[in-house]
Amino acid sequence: MKKIFFTITMACILCLGVCACTANTELKKLPNPEITEGIRGEQFGIDKNINEETIDEYLNRPDSVYRDMRMLKDPGNYEAIGGDSYLSGFVKGFEVVPYPLLVNVIGLPEEVGDTYTGKTLYTLNDNGKYIANYEESLEILEYYFPKDKNIFLMCGGGGYAGMTKTMLVSLGWDENKIYNVGGYWYYEGTNNVEVKKTNSDNSISYDFWKVVYHDIDFDNLHEVK
Repeated sequence: MKKIFFTITMACILCLGVCACTANTELKKLPNPEITEGIRGEQFGIDKNINEETIDEYLNRPDSVYRDMRMLKDPGNYEAIGGDSYLSGFVKGFEVVPYPLLVNVIGLPEEVGDTYTGKTLYTLNDNGKYIANYEESLEILEYYFPKDKNIFLMCGGGGYAGMTKTMLVSLGWDENKIYNVGGYWYYEGTNNVEVKKTNSDNSISYDFWKVVYHDIDFDNLHEVK
């Protein structure tokens, strides 16, 4: 009886060891964030190693969160620069936290015009400082962008994602845990979730119900006096 018990115990230990080793080998080591060359790096800060071409290799990680920084319909005219004002699709696993709700947007191309100008969690002042507009502003950021996780950011072309990384780092996040993956407009991988569709009458509609969208209810927040 003791021999049987010993055999079963050893089998369980070996099984646990194999499972642990498998789990460790399946989680691919992340390269350090590194800005790519050219205008994509200089203007947007898109990552050299983890970007639209490679993000599929880094999806579904338990140590990471995935955030798309676009609005469902941006007031800005992104069609003027070859983009899309609508969130026409996204990479599977990314949840939407609109950057224009986090802070006032500055530095957009002139052709795009103005984007959302309503309430925001923070105000970016002329001195480059982020000033909280609500008592809950930092708490909300920490909830959507947990500091103990790797953070993968996307948007349409890479701009909002780059602005988000700049904001988070300025507010105390570790820049070595944040990756600007770039823009959905340039994604050609296998995890594409299409939101825009052409109907039988050739009209266009958007399946926004597919999107995990995090809105911010400013009316229930407490303004900083």
